[in-house]
Amino acid sequence: MFLALFAAFALVAIPGEAAAQVQKPLIYDEAGLLNPEQIGKLTELASVYGGERETDFLIVTSKNADNGDVKKMTQDFYDQHAPGYDKPHGNAAILMLDMRNREVYLAGFYKAKEYLDDGRLTKIRTKITSDLTSGDYELAFETFIATAHRYMGYRPGVNPDNILFQFWFQLTVSLVLAGVVVGMMAYHSGGRVTVTRQTYEDAGTSAILDKNDRYLHTTTTRQKIEKKSGGSGGGGGGGTTGGGHSHSGSRGSF
Repeated sequence: MFLALFAAFALVAIPGEAAAQVQKPLIYDEAGLLNPEQIGKLTELASVYGGERETDFLIVTSKNADNGDVKKMTQDFYDQHAPGYDKPHGNAAILMLDMRNREVYLAGFYKAKEYLDDGRLTKIRTKITSDLTSGDYELAFETFIATAHRYMGYRPGVNPDNILFQFWFQLTVSLVLAGVVVGMMAYHSGGRVTVTRQTYEDAGTSAILDKNDRYLHTTTTRQKIEKKSGGSGGGGGGGTTGGGHSHSGSRGSF
């Protein structure tokens, strides 16, 4: 009796475990830019980083046979596929690549909208544009996932590329401060010098003998202050899908 119950339980439990280990689709390469190995690597990267930020990171490439607008394509994809880390239509960051018009659109939904606003998405898009142009799609997609993950580690409103947040800068400052501290300790370890000029100076006979001030000339330098132009780089911006889901966004060509 016990063996029969155990066997029945195993038959139910094993499929459940297998289903839990199956990764959700995060890479939709409809344009055929990646091979299966690259898709597997990107899926694994997106799964790990997405779990840490509780956000689905998705890559979508399209030949755009219907010649649709890349922003509308992204919105429709979110409405129809309902991505989200822990629920349908939840936290998601999407990179949509339109190979027909060579345009890219980045969008952030819910938590990703808060932490990946228009400005941060434009920074990410700028970082990957050259790789997209040269056809190094795997590297561009890796950079999108890794940078979006890193940016979501900073509170909204903070510039994540500020030099104060860079590890190399923090390491350099730490080494300089350590050098200063060690130098001061070494300097003071040699004993304090107590002999000064007053030790040998006779204050009663020392005095200033002569004083002379001479005006030479004054130099004035003028510098023209350039005014900022009215134009601005980048493009796109957020919006709302047909299903009513608000998002941040950034679009551009490559």
